[in-house]
Amino acid sequence: MSSIINAVHTAVSGLNSQSHAFSDLSNNIANSQTTGYKASTTSFEDYVTNNELANDGQALSDSVVATTRQHNDNQGMVTTSTNNMALAISGNGFFNVVQATGQSNSNTPVLGTQQYYTRNGDFSQDKNGYLVNTSGYYLEGYNVNASTGTLSTALSPIQVPSTVKFQPTESTKLTMTGQIGSTTTPSGGSATTSATAYDSKGNAQTVSLNWTQVNATTWTVSNANDATNSATVKFDSSTGAIASVNGQSQASGSSASFEYDGAPQNMTVNLGTIGGTGGVSLATNGSTPTGVTTVSDSITTGTFSGIAMQTDGSVMASFDNGYSQLVAKVPLTTFASPNNLSPQNGQAYTATSQSGTPQVNAVNTNGAGTLSTASVEDSTTDLTGDLSKLIVAQQAYGANTKVVSTANQLLQTTLAMIQ
Repeated sequence: MSSIINAVHTAVSGLNSQSHAFSDLSNNIANSQTTGYKASTTSFEDYVTNNELANDGQALSDSVVATTRQHNDNQGMVTTSTNNMALAISGNGFFNVVQATGQSNSNTPVLGTQQYYTRNGDFSQDKNGYLVNTSGYYLEGYNVNASTGTLSTALSPIQVPSTVKFQPTESTKLTMTGQIGSTTTPSGGSATTSATAYDSKGNAQTVSLNWTQVNATTWTVSNANDATNSATVKFDSSTGAIASVNGQSQASGSSASFEYDGAPQNMTVNLGTIGGTGGVSLATNGSTPTGVTTVSDSITTGTFSGIAMQTDGSVMASFDNGYSQLVAKVPLTTFASPNNLSPQNGQAYTATSQSGTPQVNAVNTNGAGTLSTASVEDSTTDLTGDLSKLIVAQQAYGANTKVVSTANQLLQTTLAMIQ
């Protein structure tokens, strides 16, 4: 009698285990088109319930247990997307993301502090400029400080609003135009010209140059902060055009320049061309000099036009002047045991003690992997294989129901004998 009842218990455990397998397989099949989804498998193990006989070697496994095994370290196929903000990881890394917990009075999201990790890189911008994937998770990275132009060292949600300001480009050249003096003035003339130059972080600084007349056709130009940083410019007495710089007479039409050394950085000062009056020149025939103006080659204005993602994790703001500027950097996080991450809704995970401490890495370092732009990582579901396993699980489930049915018949026969 007890053997028949044990058979029923065993068959019921088999039914439960196959139901577990059905659940895993159906989840894989349902998510066969889900971006970044990692398919799981079902593992079965026997289970000994007859502990009274366990010490004399007569115990037999009379039950089965099913467990779900994650395979977060499996690489999905990377396919091209029409979304130019989409990113796909090839490697072991995960995107750092957070969830919104509500909305503020200004209708902006209130983001939670719980850290999540995902492979779903199908990002787009929401109305507030945040990068959000299709599961509603907000991408985190290192944002550029608008004041200092440096990358933050702390992760925070990446936001690129349409009001982002264009940072002036670094000045590499100063161009001077106009008449510094007159060929009719014998000596003693002087002038100071200034221009605004920008460093690599877009910070402005005034650059001043001093002009001093040596004789009717010769002037020196020098750094206002360093008189030794200078050049001697000789002009043609009849046309007022530049004839030579530092005594070097070059072919007509060649560039006439002076190398400025100092803050905010070293630059070339374009004085014009040899034999030309389009740059710096002298007034002739007693006319009044117009004076000299100096401008840098920095681009100072631009209107935001969109976002461009790069394979090194850089998030670039594009402007209508043709320039792009770094606004954030996307890192990738790795785990010693990614298969032990705790799964959450929307292809996301949280760290556990079994997964190990999250390690934040730059793209393409420490096994984090590379990024493909305008691409997504497909689900790792093997649709053909899982459908085949579904048929096997169905047969196993039916076999266990047969055991229950047979055990019931045996039990009824035994009870009939007693009666």
